Amino acid sequence: MRRLNRKKTLNLVKELDAFPKVPESYVQTSASGGTVSLIAFTTIAFLTVMEFMVYRDTWMKYEYEVDKDFTSKLRINIDITVAMRCQYVGADVLDLAETMVASADGLIYEPVVFDLSPQQKEWQRMLQLIQSRLQEEHSLQDVIFKSAFKSASTALPPREDNSLQSPDACRIHGHLYVNKVAGNFHITVGKAIPHPRGHAHLAALVSHESYNFSHRIDHLSFGELIPGIINPLDGTEKIASDHNQMFQYFITVVPTKLHTHKISAETHQFSVTERERVINHAAGSHGVSGIFMKYDISSLMVTVTEEHMPFWQFLVRLCGIIGGIFSTTGILHGFGRFVVEVIFCRFRLGSYKSTSVPLPDGHTSNHLPLITDNSTH
Repeated sequence: MRRLNRKKTLNLVKELDAFPKVPESYVQTSASGGTVSLIAFTTIAFLTVMEFMVYRDTWMKYEYEVDKDFTSKLRINIDITVAMRCQYVGADVLDLAETMVASADGLIYEPVVFDLSPQQKEWQRMLQLIQSRLQEEHSLQDVIFKSAFKSASTALPPREDNSLQSPDACRIHGHLYVNKVAGNFHITVGKAIPHPRGHAHLAALVSHESYNFSHRIDHLSFGELIPGIINPLDGTEKIASDHNQMFQYFITVVPTKLHTHKISAETHQFSVTERERVINHAAGSHGVSGIFMKYDISSLMVTVTEEHMPFWQFLVRLCGIIGGIFSTTGILHGFGRFVVEVIFCRFRLGSYKSTSVPLPDGHTSNHLPLITDNSTH
């Protein structure tokens, strides 16, 4: 009884077989079928390799939302070299809340030589080349996000030559913490002094002939300092054509949360517009000589997340590739055989010509002869 039930179960399973087996004696192979099979296997192997490369790759997903954090402080990372002596220049921040942040809170004034060494010039040239490519191909920013904390440092390398030239410039570097509102970071003549109605710079003791606001921005960023990230103003160099010249940078800062497989950090992206003009009060061009970076905080926050294709989706796409190629090549092979057979059949039918055969009773027959060889006539 148990054996009978087992046999019925086995027969039921056999009836559900969706892949019936054909005996080898009923299968006929051909050269055309073998050629199509080789093409199909080669295509499957190539597309499988390409699909695996897509599966290994990742992409960046951008999400936007309103930034609700207004109480935290904004960090500004600065590394700027000005072609004036350190005792002649001063840097500070003044925001819309009339809050002054003196440079003594986190900036260092270091006397240096303004001209770069050969190695530093090569670094600057490569950085400017990357900046030009980033402006043309915005998708390269995703590559920079992925390579954060993995690539080499983007900071200016130290001088490899021991220059005996006396320092003629001032390197202002470090960081400041400011309120998360619009503000103005500026470098101008004289040290900053507090004032009841704002702030002022002690510039009376500096002659106009010593004004030279030629500068180089080796690094400027907002938020957490992340090695490997290249910011829009990194590598910028401006040469002043006049003593009384103003350089202006209008910056829009966008809070950004970066989540990749390597890091998770809160930083800020920014875009910048540059302006420069010569101060000439007689011609109506008023202002103060110096470097002014006016920044504004965007109300939107961007979340950048590195995503990866799920494994189940990779399997589904792989099965679709294999099954689709097998089905498509089978249909094309069958259609090709049908076309070839139709053409050859017409060819063969055209070789059989209608002939008249006399009959004994005087009638003629127009049927096709069974044999058309000349030996039968």
